[in-house]
Amino acid sequence: MYIVILAGGSGTRFWPLSRIARPKQLISLTGDRSMLQRTVERVLPLKPKRILVITNHLQAEETEHQLLHYRSVPIDVIAESAARNTAPAIGLAAAIIAAHDPSGVMVVLPADHYIRDEVALRDTLLDSRHAAQNGYLVTLGIMPSRPETGYGYIEADMELRGEGPFPVKRFVEKPPLAEALRYLDEGNYFWNSGMFIWRADVILREINTHMPSLHSSLMRISFNDDVWALSDLEEQIKAVYQDVESVSIDYGVMEKSSNVQVIPVEMGWSDVGSWSALPEVVEPDGAGTVCINAAEHIAIDSSGCLIYADGRTVATVGVHNLVIVSTPDALLVCDRERCQDVKKVVELLGAKGQISCL
Repeated sequence: MYIVILAGGSGTRFWPLSRIARPKQLISLTGDRSMLQRTVERVLPLKPKRILVITNHLQAEETEHQLLHYRSVPIDVIAESAARNTAPAIGLAAAIIAAHDPSGVMVVLPADHYIRDEVALRDTLLDSRHAAQNGYLVTLGIMPSRPETGYGYIEADMELRGEGPFPVKRFVEKPPLAEALRYLDEGNYFWNSGMFIWRADVILREINTHMPSLHSSLMRISFNDDVWALSDLEEQIKAVYQDVESVSIDYGVMEKSSNVQVIPVEMGWSDVGSWSALPEVVEPDGAGTVCINAAEHIAIDSSGCLIYADGRTVATVGVHNLVIVSTPDALLVCDRERCQDVKKVVELLGAKGQISCL
């Protein structure tokens, strides 16, 4: 089993803590290890043959630095020369693995997700190997706990299979509330986790079928006799990424393939998409407030706040449902219901040329 970790995201919704060179996956939201490090640590008990971390050239140095002390499994950091979404990143990883081990099973995981029950994840990945070895594209579907409108869903055909894996009927974009409530009632819809398991040669064949241009570009990569001498691939990867389209693996392959199965899993999962997700990662206090990395939090008639401080004492008086994030060079104060709009701050700073704040 090979592990592929996608670690090239920008994490703009976690500004000002998340920055271009040190985005969400490279920071800690709980004051200890980064999200990338936690992702690596949760798969080490699987004893993978190798871990490939796909990032971008701006984050490669910090990514390598954070992974230096993990020595029980070979880890390769592969830097993309440009952001091209998940299909090229996964295709690149599959091409590298297939050059060494064509039928090798590869697990694809985002670097920036939170998982409370890591044993459940590992057990599910082990259980899914059989379907992957038999040539299926397997995805993990999160058992929904609420009618979430911010996630994509997977509709499963559960009529003829006991406990799965189940054939996938369709992928559904983020639904309106009425649809999400119906999905919850029907019981055969699952949140799309963005976690996959398949054979390297199988996903390359599917990419060839549904994204032939990407496949053609990937097949131009020439490997040395020592296929794992990946530092020699830098110029070839740059050439590939000049041509390929920016497309997600969901849109490019999964939604088009008739060869997809889903395995439902309940593991305390969160994609930690914005500051509003903090209560899923850290237990709120009695007033519903989460406070991280503060010397002390003094709350007077305050509740429901999400606070990240850079070691300072924070006092809140008569405020409710605010996000307050303090870093050495920036301060964010945001209504908790507007967390998704933090990325607009990053866009505005970029338009103003204030690169030092990004």
